[in-house]
Amino acid sequence: MPMTMTQKILAKAAGLDSVKPGQLVQAKVDMVLGNDITAPVAIHEFEKAGLEKVFHTEKIALVPDHFTPNKDIKSAEQVKRMREFARKMGIKHFFEVGQMGVEHALLPEQGLVVAGDVVIGADSHTCTYGALGAFSTGTGSTDMAAAMATGEVWLKIPEAIQFNLIGKPSEWVSGKDIILHIIGHIGVAGALYKSMEFTGDGLEFLSMDDRFTIANMAIEAGAKNGIFEVDEETIKYIQEHSCKTYEVFTADNDAEYLKEYTIDLSKLKPTVSFPHLPENTRTIDQVGEIPIHQVVIGSCTNGRMEDMRIAAKILAGRKVHRDVRCIVIPATQRIWKECMQEGLFDIFVDAGCAVSTPTCGPCLGGHMGVLAAGERAVSTTNRNFVGRMGHAKSEVYLASPAIAAASAITGKISSPDEVMK
Repeated sequence: MPMTMTQKILAKAAGLDSVKPGQLVQAKVDMVLGNDITAPVAIHEFEKAGLEKVFHTEKIALVPDHFTPNKDIKSAEQVKRMREFARKMGIKHFFEVGQMGVEHALLPEQGLVVAGDVVIGADSHTCTYGALGAFSTGTGSTDMAAAMATGEVWLKIPEAIQFNLIGKPSEWVSGKDIILHIIGHIGVAGALYKSMEFTGDGLEFLSMDDRFTIANMAIEAGAKNGIFEVDEETIKYIQEHSCKTYEVFTADNDAEYLKEYTIDLSKLKPTVSFPHLPENTRTIDQVGEIPIHQVVIGSCTNGRMEDMRIAAKILAGRKVHRDVRCIVIPATQRIWKECMQEGLFDIFVDAGCAVSTPTCGPCLGGHMGVLAAGERAVSTTNRNFVGRMGHAKSEVYLASPAIAAASAITGKISSPDEVMK
């Protein structure tokens, strides 16, 4: 039976020769992930069930990143619960402050996920690792608890949608613009419980950071997972970051797709998602005059090194608008250190930005950049629902690091070309 990339990975994980859409399987997992919001709930369920040990001490990762460094007593208690559980169970991959990073940037960087893996995480953006040719998806905390104990998870095999990427994107078009374009085209339910499978000649023009961004936001189209065809760029990244054994799965030529889309990257423009859904997209030339109050450059979507360099290129020698707060958050300690070594922090601080240790804080209105009523933010994060970054009467506009940096300078949503003349 012909299968897609996702179906082949799940068939192997379930010990089956083949699977078909809609089939329920019990699959072995290669990594179980939880953060400081979801892991404490999973730990509670784990202990309530009377379980005494985890299935594997090196196949679980606990990453306190949403409210860390701890913003209050409750968040401190949450992380304390994780810390004590990790020590009791002998879990190797607990990332304390000083080692932690935004989870979906940290795990690939640490080499904990490779092609062919099955990864579940109690966080919806776990789908990020599909950029490496892995099956990765978000689950609830109860599923996380069960997987920590058994190393297995029940899954329904998803139907697939193929996205054939062709052409070379122009200078300011990044992975963020590509996925916002796709979501704007198919809608936030356009891939509901489907596998978004990315292939095509256009992949050669996409960096791994671009691919992580695209896979990260598959959930914003309702997808079960996003996954990229593995190529030389993928293999290079895996070999540079991991010693794990990996396996490349390719779709059969006659694999069945529910839908197929061809996207010419050369025709795309920088894109912005307006409040209050990621599908509410406009190209930069359609935006108009929208003054802003805050810019956030970071998150599991766009806090990687390439994002930092793009922002620095635009901010270099310029100043953040007097009415704008610009917050820059490298996604991991390694990225933070690279920024420092390359002099990017000098650029950011001289421009008038605030630079933070790795944290998810502002993305979910947690800390380090909460919005007041009536305020607008341009953010490189992934969601712009009502109240997502603070007050219910605030607004979030999703964009690339290039647009975010340019907007910080002009005080309104702007194209990089406006400040790079």
